[in-house]
Amino acid sequence: MSSYFLSRLLLAFWVILGVTTLVFFLIHWVPGDPVEVMLGESASGVDREALRHALGLDQPLSRQWWSFVSGVALADLRTSLYHHQPVAALLASHYGATLELAAVAFLVAVLIAIPLGVLAAARKGSGWDRWAMGFSLAGVSIPNFWLGPLLVLLFSLWLGWFPVSGREEALSVVLPAIALGTALAAVLSRMVRSSLLEVLGEDFIRTARAKGLSEFQVLVRHGLRNAWLPLLTVLGMQMGALLGGAVVTEMVFSWPGVGSLLVESIQRRDYPVVQGCVLAISLSYVLINLVTDLLYAWVDPRIRLGRT
Repeated sequence: MSSYFLSRLLLAFWVILGVTTLVFFLIHWVPGDPVEVMLGESASGVDREALRHALGLDQPLSRQWWSFVSGVALADLRTSLYHHQPVAALLASHYGATLELAAVAFLVAVLIAIPLGVLAAARKGSGWDRWAMGFSLAGVSIPNFWLGPLLVLLFSLWLGWFPVSGREEALSVVLPAIALGTALAAVLSRMVRSSLLEVLGEDFIRTARAKGLSEFQVLVRHGLRNAWLPLLTVLGMQMGALLGGAVVTEMVFSWPGVGSLLVESIQRRDYPVVQGCVLAISLSYVLINLVTDLLYAWVDPRIRLGRT
């Protein structure tokens, strides 16, 4: 197990280094000059050059890259050009909101998808099955930027059940979580159905039924329990996608998370904050995939023993 863990950890290190390098160069290739945004078009050339030197933007790109990578290794993401605060502090103040939204959306997706997928597998070919797969198709097809305003219009403006936007009230997270979790629920329900149908054709399922177990016990204790391995892949990938997909949802609902901070920083050409936001989302994705790999090895010992 230790060798498997070390190999996955080493792979995660190289992925993080590649992501860090890619984030640095992509941000610097974006058109626009942060010095001009900060000082305005009327600033003199001397002031621009002085600010460019103070920010280190006049150094060679390779030296800027090394400074950025070494800073990331030391958890020093520099200072925001607009807010004049450490980027790490800005991320810390916004990241909690993004994690809260992703966690609630994940919970909504699981509560919808697992019962729906089990019901569709147990009633294969019936109206329940067709309805569940229709929901799956609709959930994948409807984008967040359309579903979000629709939820606001229906449940906030017409019915008045939930706040329109922001994070001031406890119920503020409900609508953005539903908008973000619907697509995951659609994908997960289809995966639960297909994995469960594959397991239900195995010999041990027929043995369980021959022993007189109820259909519920067969589905949950034997079927769903053995269908978890492919589901872990989807859950791990989609949990990372929730953090990335939260950018659109946060803008629609004015949710004060990393996504909103990222869009605002792009508009202001605040390079350090943009780099920090993209890096935080990317590293979260890598960390979630690392945890998923370790869960794989815990659920199926053949993986950590190298027999698959």
